[in-house]
Amino acid sequence: MTDTDETTDAQLESQSQSQFQPQPKSESERPASTAAADADDFTVTPYAVSGEVDYDKLLERFGADPLTDEQIARFPDHPLLRRRTFYAGRDVDEYLEAAEIGEPHAVVTGRGPSGPMHLGHVLPLYLAKRFQAETGATVYVPLSDDEKFLAKEQSFESIGEHTRDNLRDILAVGFDPERTRIVIDTADADVIYPIAVRLAKHLTPATVEAVYGTQDTVGLEFYPAVQATHLLLPQLVDGRRPTLVPIAVDQDPHVRVCRDVAAKEALPVEKPGALLGRFLPSLEGPGKMSSSGDAPSISLTDDAETVAETVRSHAYTGGRSSLEEHREHGGDPSVDVPFQYLRFFFEPDDDRLEALAADYRAGDLLSGELKEVAIERINGFLAGHQERRDALGDLGEELEPYRLSEAERRRALERAGVPSPQF
Repeated sequence: MTDTDETTDAQLESQSQSQFQPQPKSESERPASTAAADADDFTVTPYAVSGEVDYDKLLERFGADPLTDEQIARFPDHPLLRRRTFYAGRDVDEYLEAAEIGEPHAVVTGRGPSGPMHLGHVLPLYLAKRFQAETGATVYVPLSDDEKFLAKEQSFESIGEHTRDNLRDILAVGFDPERTRIVIDTADADVIYPIAVRLAKHLTPATVEAVYGTQDTVGLEFYPAVQATHLLLPQLVDGRRPTLVPIAVDQDPHVRVCRDVAAKEALPVEKPGALLGRFLPSLEGPGKMSSSGDAPSISLTDDAETVAETVRSHAYTGGRSSLEEHREHGGDPSVDVPFQYLRFFFEPDDDRLEALAADYRAGDLLSGELKEVAIERINGFLAGHQERRDALGDLGEELEPYRLSEAERRRALERAGVPSPQF
């Protein structure tokens, strides 16, 4: 499962025109891109995000359900859920029921290693860690290095360097190795590829084109089968169980394709569910934070001084143009990026967050002062993450407890109907 950091020439599709189109026969036939009215066009696909995203219209387009207050209350408490950064889902109740009664349940959330990891990449991993700590969820973290080779202008050597660097950040999150499996597509091709071939038999070219559009290579046309393998792997290793995929909303097409494959009943698996999230804003203003764009971002290895300079110099604010005007009319926290970073994750106390918003609206808190609060919170988070990262030893030795065992590999292949060859 990958995060999005690729830009393509995906075409906008009119939301108003879609109202007159036949309803899709399956979840995956819902288009992967969307646009609002002409004045508010936006695109959201697994490979392109642009414009001002209307999250409610995305749910109408994708057919997902908003999370209810009752569902949020049943999840382990976390600001990403409590404040509805993760705001919608599919088959959430099945996952919650299993977690509540102690039945097996799994979480899948991954990484596309095409560059250093930044704050937006790691938040779903920390959410998965919370689920694991509170309910005992098994967590699978696939790394799609092969997909990045196909989609990016990078060599295997370059992507390999990013993969090793990203793995240190993933290990620094602090998952329980007994309940976590980290899978790398090329390194674990002995299990990933045969299962992907098995699943590809249930994917038609028409389905792939309807969801992703025309791809540049046959490799990318095949890749949805690999994505489906990522999402079904916990069940193929250890048996049927509710599986939840916390991802940014642009990755939902991968889940829809996988759910259609699972519905074929060709394999002993249940449809994976999804937990869909909003995008962490770019420092330069509303929109998706992306390591592939020109906008500055905060990497997980940035030191405190670099974070401070980046926020002070680049973070878009909701303040007024002058001190006098700000004191009189106040600022707007809804568009202020430092405040949004605090709201997403970095200020866990709701009362403190609301006090900051109230002071900012009243003009009692200046934009520069709000930036300093955000800098302090972000650096506090990064200090803990970097301490764990720096404490890691040899990568191969650190990774070994998280690798699929030989027995797990055999079980996955057998459940997928791909018995190991005998020579």
